[in-house]
Amino acid sequence: MVTTRSVLIYVPAKRRALAEFNRVLHTTGRAVVAEPINGYCYPEPNGTFLGYDVSPIAMIAAKLVALYDRVETERIAPMLDFDERDLVAMAEETGFSEVHLDLRIDVEATPKADWDVFIRRSGNPLSPTLEEAMNEALTPSERDRLAAYLRPLVETGKGISRRAFAFMSAVK
Repeated sequence: MVTTRSVLIYVPAKRRALAEFNRVLHTTGRAVVAEPINGYCYPEPNGTFLGYDVSPIAMIAAKLVALYDRVETERIAPMLDFDERDLVAMAEETGFSEVHLDLRIDVEATPKADWDVFIRRSGNPLSPTLEEAMNEALTPSERDRLAAYLRPLVETGKGISRRAFAFMSAVK
């Protein structure tokens, strides 16, 4: 058995990885893959940043979005270059005979969060934290204005979280 969780999103050669999974498995071996499907969540709707309505501070949020776009575009490309249909097609193309996939999509209110924790985490290990992005892209007064607006939304859970996750099993 080969199992992975949130691994293929970091692999540019996903088809080759699945072929390798198939190669190392014994006859009737099974691969179980669980991957976020980031195309459902990114890019965010206009006027939204990290799940929160930022239209009242759109110019400040635009600076952060521009920084993330500049810093992340190449790094996160493998996270966005596939969806659940691609996973199934790649599993079939690489020799798996029996493929099952469940897709779970959740759109729900964000949970309440501690502001200091919120700004010190990132969406993935390849991205800067919000605090790092704020320090790089914003002036001190813009950082204060962003925090004054966004912090109450974060602490009261007034955003919308969008997530999609594919759970695939395949038999050699």
